[in-house]
Amino acid sequence: MSHRKIHGKLVIATHNPGKLWELQQLLAPHGVDAVSAGDLGLPEPEETETTFAGNAALKARAAAMASGLPAFADDSGLCVDALDGAPGIYSARWAGENRDFKAACELVRQKLEERGATPPFRANFTCALAVVWPDGHIEEFEGRVDGVLVFPPRGDKGFGYDPIFKPDELDKTFGEMMSAEKHALPGDGSRALSHRARAFQALAKACLD
Repeated sequence: MSHRKIHGKLVIATHNPGKLWELQQLLAPHGVDAVSAGDLGLPEPEETETTFAGNAALKARAAAMASGLPAFADDSGLCVDALDGAPGIYSARWAGENRDFKAACELVRQKLEERGATPPFRANFTCALAVVWPDGHIEEFEGRVDGVLVFPPRGDKGFGYDPIFKPDELDKTFGEMMSAEKHALPGDGSRALSHRARAFQALAKACLD
């Protein structure tokens, strides 16, 4: 299967500063001229789909149609086994309008307590990426990382639920990792660690390299 290559300017269809920064870091080595949807004054569409892939495509398509440029979007979230996959696609909404993820992490802990769940709290981060061109062509990729939740939260790096998520490969939470460590396993830069980096690695191989 042949994939369409990304060239020139690309819109990153997000208004989340932390997510924007991570995606810009991933794109930078490939020489892509990335501009955010926020910088272009594009509205943030309501996420009405029922899957990560569906919401990523929705956001990328809206930005591509509004800007006339290829647009890149992701949808990602924390899926907790003991909560039947919640918060899942509602991960951002659990943080409320103010995007208070400290409160969201505490809400996860409370929900686990209400369920009578006991450690280890198995969970995964899943990320779906979509690139949509103005003519409607779409490329889609997905990445996932498995791990456990830890309480109290640890670390002040990253964003979102990073301080409560410890990937199986390491003894640190995402919130305790610098960007370079989060995006690749120590000593093996070719293998992505985070869910977003794993999805991006697949996208880069298909559409950038």
